[in-house]
Amino acid sequence: MREHVLPHPLHQMTPTPKSEVLEHWFGHREFRPGQEAVIDVLLENRNALAIFPTGGGKSLCYQLPALMFEGLTLVVSPLIALMKDQVEALQSRGIRAARLDSTLEAAEINQIYADMEDGSLRLIYVAPERFANEGFLRRLHQTPIELMAVDEAHCISEWGHNFRPDYLKLASLAEELKIPRILALTATATPRVASQIRERFSITEADHIQTGFSRPNLTFEVHPCSESERDQRLIDRIKEHPPGPSVVYVTLQQTAERVAGTLKQTGIDARAYHAGMRDDHRAEVQERFMENEIDVVVATIAFGMGVDKPDIRHVYHYNLPKSLENYVQESGRAGRDGDTATCEMFACSDDLTVLENFIYGDTPSSSAIKSLVEHVLLQGNDFSVSRYDLSLSRDVRPSVVSTALTYLELDGVIIPKGPFYGSYRVQLLRKLDQVLAGHPSEQQNFLRRLFESGEKGRLWYTIDVAKAAFITGENDDRIRQVIRYLAEMGDAITKPYGLRHSYRLASDGERDVTILTDTLVQRFKSREASEVKRLHTVVNLCETAACLPQQLVRYFGEESETCGHCNVCTGQHGGGELPASRRASITMEGAEAIRLIHQAGHIALRQPRQLARFLCGLSSPATTRAKLHRNEQFGILAEVPFLEVLGHTEEL
Repeated sequence: MREHVLPHPLHQMTPTPKSEVLEHWFGHREFRPGQEAVIDVLLENRNALAIFPTGGGKSLCYQLPALMFEGLTLVVSPLIALMKDQVEALQSRGIRAARLDSTLEAAEINQIYADMEDGSLRLIYVAPERFANEGFLRRLHQTPIELMAVDEAHCISEWGHNFRPDYLKLASLAEELKIPRILALTATATPRVASQIRERFSITEADHIQTGFSRPNLTFEVHPCSESERDQRLIDRIKEHPPGPSVVYVTLQQTAERVAGTLKQTGIDARAYHAGMRDDHRAEVQERFMENEIDVVVATIAFGMGVDKPDIRHVYHYNLPKSLENYVQESGRAGRDGDTATCEMFACSDDLTVLENFIYGDTPSSSAIKSLVEHVLLQGNDFSVSRYDLSLSRDVRPSVVSTALTYLELDGVIIPKGPFYGSYRVQLLRKLDQVLAGHPSEQQNFLRRLFESGEKGRLWYTIDVAKAAFITGENDDRIRQVIRYLAEMGDAITKPYGLRHSYRLASDGERDVTILTDTLVQRFKSREASEVKRLHTVVNLCETAACLPQQLVRYFGEESETCGHCNVCTGQHGGGELPASRRASITMEGAEAIRLIHQAGHIALRQPRQLARFLCGLSSPATTRAKLHRNEQFGILAEVPFLEVLGHTEEL
């Protein structure tokens, strides 16, 4: 840890100039482009939007001001890997920073809460889902917060490439917590998305700082090839290039395993990385790659988010990326040290079927949406829902349920009243009689009835809050307060679960099920069409005989000169239609297999869309719960366009 020769900015009567804070705490004498402009906006108590390329130094824009403000800086990020790396880096510099995520033990969380309470914590990193935690929200209301930094801010936009409904709540949350300034940050925002970010967070155009998407040190190349040619083309390119850390991006987990194996057979030191691997195996691959002990990682997009390795020399896209935003973000992980690096794509339109199927498979059926709307409208004026239960019962992904409920909020149909936990697991650290002994008789009676209402296991009581409230005659809030009190007094370890969200029906909101269903169906179809269109912009990039970096920056609303070194500019790629095999169709044998699966009448495959997802190898809550992804028929039509399979299942 460095020796601290400069007093902490907070301990000085006169504010420390930002340049001194930069040099002392971060070891830099100069700001990178755009950083100082963003910091100045925040120091002048205004909101800002920073759009910097991957590796452009976005994090300093909130880390440095955090040391110049007296209160806490709240950093919202969807990337656990990024949170972990940044917190460790800050702590190594002697800066009090912490992260709250699902990997922490109760004692670690309690220490973070204590540091928040005594004001010693400078930065806290959380995922947007953390705001569904009632305990965390309660502590935020008791903590002075100077700045909210929203990373990956494009997630707030319905027109962004990674829309997350939890992001839509951040603006109102900042207002509720009276946070004086907000910094939105992203590496990938089109003009339309940037405009929506500014609107959500009340950021003026003058305070939108953008450093440009051009990365002159990167050489982009597109290699049109058939599916059968790809392996050899990839092997040849890896062997032709100067050695250096390399990432190969693929779409599917099984492709990562197969390609990594193929590369190893030719003497290339490669490892697979994907979400289907055990956590410790993934961590080992990442750590060894970071330490330059592995040359090539073949990965799905699960790799690289938040991984700060500046010397990646080559990024290969074995499969087409699902959008230009993804392509820029993934390719942008190369050459972050400023030295030359290559970004190459092996372009084959055969990839479109799988990528389109993922998009179509995510869209909920109209019957599922109607059922969800009916559930919301028929529970009374004040009600609560479990998004997990709704996901299972309607067989749509939890993120789709969250999006649908968020749309109903935005349309003024329901009013959110906040999240809460429906149940608690409680382990008493002393015998119940000993816990009761220190309380008045009335309180003892209440506590005894509270634990009698729960189900007792060997070590843990399981307490349903609503049931306990009914039995004890107390309200839900009192039950939760008492359980929290036992934990705070050291009498118990508590684990909340069964997250629910409470709502109130708006008095002037739309109540017609058909109208609301049609509106939501149209919204989801619009998003589906937008995602498909975004995918085909990647094909357009590959087929157009124009400078590749110039096409990319134009997509993000900027203009640039031709780069002179992409393989279009050097005359090695002249555009034209990408190679493709004939798209697979349903054969007679396939049709018979569909008929037999349909006749089996499995409860998780009753609806046409459910059956189509199963046949195309797209898992869903119901098929996962029923372990149907292990069925030998799962994914038998993965190479057939989803809409064709859906049309066939609808005829059945």
